[in-house]
Amino acid sequence: MNYFVEGLQGSGKSTLVRKLSEKYPNCTALMEGDYSPIELAWCARMSEAQYSEVLGQWNDLQDQIISKMHKEGDYRIVCYTQVKSEDPEFYHQLENYEIYNGRTVFEEYKNIVLTRYQNWQGDNNIFECSLLQNAVEDMILFRDMSDDAILDFYKEVRSALNGKEYEIWYIESPDIEKNLGTVRRERTDKDGNEIWFNMVMEYFISSPYAKKRSLKSSEDFLEHLRHRQALELRICREIFSEKLTVIRSKAYSL
Repeated sequence: MNYFVEGLQGSGKSTLVRKLSEKYPNCTALMEGDYSPIELAWCARMSEAQYSEVLGQWNDLQDQIISKMHKEGDYRIVCYTQVKSEDPEFYHQLENYEIYNGRTVFEEYKNIVLTRYQNWQGDNNIFECSLLQNAVEDMILFRDMSDDAILDFYKEVRSALNGKEYEIWYIESPDIEKNLGTVRRERTDKDGNEIWFNMVMEYFISSPYAKKRSLKSSEDFLEHLRHRQALELRICREIFSEKLTVIRSKAYSL
Protein backbone atom coordinates (compact mmCIF):
# COMPACT_ATOMS: atom_id res chain seq x y z
CA MET A 1 0.00 0.00 0.00
CA ASN A 2 0.97 3.63 -0.59
CA TYR A 3 -0.45 6.68 1.14
CA PHE A 4 -1.05 10.19 -0.19
CA VAL A 5 -1.37 12.69 2.67
CA GLU A 6 -3.10 15.84 1.41
CA GLY A 7 -4.51 19.07 2.83
CA LEU A 8 -3.94 22.80 3.14
CA GLN A 9 -0.95 24.54 4.68
CA GLY A 10 -1.18 24.21 8.47
CA SER A 11 -3.62 21.29 8.41
CA GLY A 12 -1.05 18.92 9.90
CA LYS A 13 0.22 16.94 6.91
CA SER A 14 3.78 16.64 8.19
CA THR A 15 2.52 15.45 11.58
CA LEU A 16 0.33 12.80 10.02
CA VAL A 17 3.17 11.62 7.76
CA ARG A 18 5.35 11.25 10.86
CA LYS A 19 2.62 9.31 12.72
CA LEU A 20 2.02 7.01 9.76
CA SER A 21 5.78 6.45 9.46
CA GLU A 22 5.87 5.37 13.09
CA LYS A 23 2.83 3.11 12.63
CA TYR A 24 4.22 1.59 9.41
CA PRO A 25 8.05 1.52 9.83
CA ASN A 26 8.45 -0.51 6.63
CA CYS A 27 7.17 2.50 4.65
CA THR A 28 9.33 5.28 3.22
CA ALA A 29 8.16 8.83 3.97
CA LEU A 30 8.69 11.26 1.08
CA MET A 31 8.36 14.90 2.06
CA GLU A 32 8.30 17.98 -0.15
CA GLY A 33 11.78 18.55 -1.50
CA ASP A 34 12.79 14.87 -1.34
CA TYR A 35 13.49 13.00 -4.55
CA SER A 36 10.23 11.31 -5.45
CA PRO A 37 9.19 9.04 -8.33
CA ILE A 38 6.03 11.10 -8.84
CA GLU A 39 6.39 14.61 -7.35
CA LEU A 40 8.75 17.39 -8.46
CA ALA A 41 8.04 20.13 -5.91
CA TRP A 42 11.22 21.96 -4.83
CA CYS A 43 13.15 20.04 -7.48
CA ALA A 44 14.84 21.45 -10.60
CA ARG A 45 14.27 19.50 -13.83
CA MET A 46 17.11 20.32 -16.21
CA SER A 47 18.49 19.17 -19.53
CA GLU A 48 22.06 17.89 -19.64
CA ALA A 49 23.24 21.26 -20.99
CA GLN A 50 21.42 23.23 -18.29
CA TYR A 51 22.78 20.96 -15.59
CA SER A 52 26.35 21.37 -16.86
CA GLU A 53 25.91 25.14 -16.90
CA VAL A 54 24.71 25.15 -13.29
CA LEU A 55 27.64 22.98 -12.18
CA GLY A 56 30.07 25.33 -13.90
CA GLN A 57 28.50 28.41 -12.36
CA TRP A 58 28.43 27.06 -8.80
CA ASN A 59 31.87 25.45 -8.44
CA ASP A 60 31.82 25.64 -4.65
CA LEU A 61 28.50 23.73 -4.54
CA GLN A 62 29.35 21.08 -7.13
CA ASP A 63 29.74 18.17 -4.71
CA GLN A 64 26.46 18.98 -3.00
CA ILE A 65 24.59 19.43 -6.29
CA ILE A 66 25.91 16.12 -7.64
CA SER A 67 24.91 14.34 -4.42
CA LYS A 68 21.33 15.65 -4.77
CA MET A 69 21.04 14.86 -8.50
CA HIS A 70 19.03 12.00 -10.01
CA LYS A 71 19.13 11.08 -13.69
CA GLU A 72 15.83 10.48 -15.47
CA GLY A 73 16.29 9.77 -19.16
CA ASP A 74 17.61 12.93 -20.81
CA TYR A 75 16.94 15.04 -17.71
CA ARG A 76 18.65 15.68 -14.39
CA ILE A 77 16.49 16.18 -11.29
CA VAL A 78 18.21 18.19 -8.55
CA CYS A 79 16.69 18.47 -5.06
CA TYR A 80 18.07 21.98 -4.82
CA THR A 81 16.50 23.02 -1.51
CA GLN A 82 18.61 20.31 0.16
CA VAL A 83 21.80 22.02 -1.03
CA LYS A 84 23.25 24.31 1.67
CA SER A 85 24.30 27.71 0.36
CA GLU A 86 24.67 31.20 1.82
CA ASP A 87 23.78 32.75 -1.54
CA PRO A 88 20.01 33.11 -2.14
CA GLU A 89 20.67 33.58 -5.85
CA PHE A 90 21.41 29.85 -6.11
CA TYR A 91 17.87 29.00 -4.98
CA HIS A 92 16.32 31.70 -7.17
CA GLN A 93 18.14 30.35 -10.20
CA LEU A 94 17.30 26.69 -9.61
CA GLU A 95 13.68 27.54 -8.84
CA ASN A 96 13.31 28.59 -12.47
CA TYR A 97 13.80 24.96 -13.51
CA GLU A 98 10.74 23.76 -11.57
CA ILE A 99 7.79 22.62 -13.66
CA TYR A 100 5.18 24.44 -11.54
CA ASN A 101 3.85 28.01 -11.39
CA GLY A 102 3.27 28.31 -15.10
CA ARG A 103 6.92 27.76 -16.01
CA THR A 104 6.00 24.92 -18.38
CA VAL A 105 3.41 25.07 -21.16
CA PHE A 106 0.38 23.08 -20.07
CA GLU A 107 0.59 20.19 -22.56
CA GLU A 108 4.23 19.57 -21.67
CA TYR A 109 3.44 19.97 -17.96
CA LYS A 110 0.58 17.48 -18.19
CA ASN A 111 2.72 14.99 -20.09
CA ILE A 112 5.47 15.18 -17.45
CA VAL A 113 3.02 14.66 -14.57
CA LEU A 114 0.99 11.86 -16.17
CA THR A 115 4.09 10.02 -17.38
CA ARG A 116 5.56 10.01 -13.88
CA TYR A 117 2.34 8.59 -12.44
CA GLN A 118 2.16 5.94 -15.17
CA ASN A 119 5.79 4.88 -14.75
CA TRP A 120 5.67 4.72 -10.96
CA GLN A 121 5.90 1.14 -9.72
CA GLY A 122 6.69 1.70 -6.05
CA ASP A 123 5.18 0.31 -2.89
CA ASN A 124 5.19 1.12 0.84
CA ASN A 125 5.51 4.89 0.39
CA ILE A 126 3.95 7.75 2.32
CA PHE A 127 3.79 10.87 0.12
CA GLU A 128 3.33 14.34 1.58
CA CYS A 129 1.14 16.56 -0.71
CA SER A 130 2.25 14.78 -3.87
CA LEU A 131 -1.16 14.45 -5.52
CA LEU A 132 -3.01 17.74 -5.09
CA GLN A 133 -1.35 20.78 -3.53
CA ASN A 134 1.30 21.85 -6.03
CA ALA A 135 -0.64 20.88 -9.13
CA VAL A 136 -3.89 22.48 -7.97
CA GLU A 137 -2.10 25.69 -6.97
CA ASP A 138 -0.38 25.74 -10.37
CA MET A 139 -3.64 25.33 -12.26
CA ILE A 140 -5.61 27.87 -10.19
CA LEU A 141 -3.07 30.61 -9.60
CA PHE A 142 -0.83 30.44 -12.67
CA ARG A 143 -3.06 28.97 -15.39
CA ASP A 144 -6.40 30.40 -14.19
CA MET A 145 -8.16 27.15 -15.06
CA SER A 146 -11.77 26.51 -14.14
CA ASP A 147 -12.73 23.96 -11.50
CA ASP A 148 -14.20 21.70 -14.18
CA ALA A 149 -11.00 21.85 -16.25
CA ILE A 150 -8.97 20.89 -13.18
CA LEU A 151 -11.35 18.00 -12.52
CA ASP A 152 -10.81 16.82 -16.10
CA PHE A 153 -7.05 16.88 -15.48
CA TYR A 154 -7.50 14.66 -12.42
CA LYS A 155 -9.62 12.21 -14.37
CA GLU A 156 -6.51 11.68 -16.49
CA VAL A 157 -4.41 11.36 -13.32
CA ARG A 158 -6.79 8.68 -12.08
CA SER A 159 -6.38 6.76 -15.34
CA ALA A 160 -2.59 7.07 -15.08
CA LEU A 161 -2.76 5.55 -11.60
CA ASN A 162 -4.82 2.53 -12.67
CA GLY A 163 -3.40 -0.65 -11.17
CA LYS A 164 -1.50 1.15 -8.40
CA GLU A 165 -2.23 0.43 -4.74
CA TYR A 166 -2.84 3.65 -2.83
CA GLU A 167 -5.04 5.43 -0.35
CA ILE A 168 -5.63 9.18 0.03
CA TRP A 169 -5.77 10.68 3.51
CA TYR A 170 -7.18 14.19 3.19
CA ILE A 171 -6.93 16.41 6.26
CA GLU A 172 -9.88 18.79 6.18
CA SER A 173 -9.45 22.11 7.98
CA PRO A 174 -12.75 23.30 9.48
CA ASP A 175 -11.10 26.54 10.64
CA ILE A 176 -8.57 27.50 7.98
CA GLU A 177 -7.87 30.91 9.48
CA LYS A 178 -7.00 29.41 12.88
CA ASN A 179 -4.71 26.79 11.37
CA LEU A 180 -2.98 29.41 9.24
CA GLY A 181 -2.48 31.58 12.31
CA THR A 182 -0.79 28.70 14.10
CA VAL A 183 1.63 28.17 11.22
CA ARG A 184 2.35 31.89 11.01
CA ARG A 185 3.40 31.90 14.67
CA GLU A 186 5.50 28.75 14.31
CA ARG A 187 7.37 29.73 11.14
CA THR A 188 9.13 32.90 12.19
CA ASP A 189 12.80 33.84 12.39
CA LYS A 190 14.70 34.21 15.66
CA ASP A 191 13.43 37.81 15.94
CA GLY A 192 9.79 36.81 15.51
CA ASN A 193 9.45 38.09 11.94
CA GLU A 194 6.93 36.25 9.79
CA ILE A 195 9.27 35.13 7.03
CA TRP A 196 7.12 32.20 5.84
CA PHE A 197 3.81 34.05 5.63
CA ASN A 198 5.37 37.00 3.84
CA MET A 199 6.79 34.60 1.23
CA VAL A 200 3.41 32.89 0.84
CA MET A 201 1.62 36.20 0.38
CA GLU A 202 4.19 37.35 -2.19
CA TYR A 203 3.69 34.06 -4.06
CA PHE A 204 -0.09 34.56 -4.02
CA ILE A 205 -0.18 38.28 -4.89
CA SER A 206 2.28 37.88 -7.78
CA SER A 207 0.26 35.09 -9.41
CA PRO A 208 -1.70 35.86 -12.61
CA TYR A 209 -4.91 34.77 -10.85
CA ALA A 210 -4.51 37.34 -8.06
CA LYS A 211 -3.29 40.11 -10.37
CA LYS A 212 -6.25 39.66 -12.71
CA ARG A 213 -8.65 40.06 -9.76
CA SER A 214 -6.61 42.64 -7.79
CA LEU A 215 -6.33 40.29 -4.81
CA LYS A 216 -3.83 41.57 -2.23
CA SER A 217 -5.12 41.07 1.32
CA SER A 218 -4.73 38.19 3.76
CA GLU A 219 -8.52 37.74 3.56
CA ASP A 220 -8.20 37.31 -0.21
CA PHE A 221 -5.62 34.59 0.44
CA LEU A 222 -7.90 32.90 2.98
CA GLU A 223 -10.73 32.91 0.45
CA HIS A 224 -8.40 31.28 -2.07
CA LEU A 225 -7.57 28.56 0.45
CA ARG A 226 -11.28 27.98 1.15
CA HIS A 227 -11.88 27.58 -2.57
CA ARG A 228 -8.86 25.30 -2.96
CA GLN A 229 -9.92 23.01 -0.11
CA ALA A 230 -13.46 22.74 -1.48
CA LEU A 231 -12.08 21.92 -4.93
CA GLU A 232 -9.60 19.34 -3.61
CA LEU A 233 -12.34 17.62 -1.62
CA ARG A 234 -14.54 17.61 -4.71
CA ILE A 235 -11.72 16.02 -6.73
CA CYS A 236 -11.22 13.36 -4.07
CA ARG A 237 -14.91 12.57 -3.66
CA GLU A 238 -15.84 12.56 -7.34
CA ILE A 239 -12.73 10.86 -8.77
CA PHE A 240 -11.02 8.93 -5.94
CA SER A 241 -13.98 8.17 -3.66
CA GLU A 242 -13.16 4.53 -2.89
CA LYS A 243 -9.53 5.47 -2.16
CA LEU A 244 -10.40 8.33 0.19
CA THR A 245 -10.36 8.86 3.93
CA VAL A 246 -11.21 12.40 5.12
CA ILE A 247 -10.10 13.32 8.63
CA ARG A 248 -10.50 16.56 10.54
CA SER A 249 -7.36 18.58 11.18
CA LYS A 250 -5.88 17.98 14.64
CA ALA A 251 -8.96 15.93 15.63
CA TYR A 252 -8.19 12.33 14.79
CA SER A 253 -6.43 9.23 16.07
CA LEU A 254 -4.75 6.56 14.02
